[in-house]
Amino acid sequence: MYVQAAPEYRKLPQDILNMWAKNDKGEMVPFSAFMKIVKSQGANEINRYNMYTTASIRGGAAEGYSSGEAIKAVQEVAKELPHGYDIDWGGLSKDEVSRGNESIVIFMVVLVFVYLVLAAQYESFLLPLAVIFSLIAGVFGSFLFIKMFGLANDIYAQVGLVMLVGLLGKNAVLIVEFAALKHEEGMSVRDAAIEGARVRFRPILMTSFALIAGLIPLVIATGAGAIGNRTIGSSALGGMLFGTVFGVIIIPGLYYFFGTLAGDNKLIRDENESPVFEGVEPRVKLEEMEPYA
Repeated sequence: MYVQAAPEYRKLPQDILNMWAKNDKGEMVPFSAFMKIVKSQGANEINRYNMYTTASIRGGAAEGYSSGEAIKAVQEVAKELPHGYDIDWGGLSKDEVSRGNESIVIFMVVLVFVYLVLAAQYESFLLPLAVIFSLIAGVFGSFLFIKMFGLANDIYAQVGLVMLVGLLGKNAVLIVEFAALKHEEGMSVRDAAIEGARVRFRPILMTSFALIAGLIPLVIATGAGAIGNRTIGSSALGGMLFGTVFGVIIIPGLYYFFGTLAGDNKLIRDENESPVFEGVEPRVKLEEMEPYA
């Protein structure tokens, strides 16, 4: 139940003193007999978080810094708080702090998955390393463009990096796969690497620069969501540009290095590349078999 006086009796804080209440003897006593009003400064409301009295602080990262860097800066300042004070996070920042730096784990899982697939394809544990190490130039170009355009290394940039693993890995696979086939046909590792780079040079440039041209609108995007579009576009464009220009030079050299280390060793020891039944004549020829009724 709520008790409320008429508007003219509750205009000022002093009007509270004019209110009356009944004491334990049944007598009406004014509020001014047992209380007084003192003006003081204080918070309009008291916030609590996990049963502790708290003060809410809201902020954002400055231009050119990511949310992770802003969180790290707050944590550094929080170390200087006096005894009995601590910080906690809320909203998206709490999720980001609790999850940690998962982007590195995701990137490593992607690389391991690509390595295992290529190891099965090439039947070698060394040849896939030529593809994996060729990604370094693209990753360098990605971070260089992000830094050059004053963007943050956020989730958009990390999505671009994961995408580069497939795009740049495709270029390396084209060269290494062709070179490996030529080496199996009898070419030396050096000649196979040169031949693979020569034959695949044109298709790699055509597909890569077509993709780079398609990423330009993202790099110069404006309007709503422009920062996210610029980040993922700059990350992918820088990685593709550096990975393509330097990849056609680095990949043959990497194949020559790891191909020389691998030699003629195969993933499966003493394997026979010829089918088991090749050259074996069947006892009953197909045309001599009676049709099934």
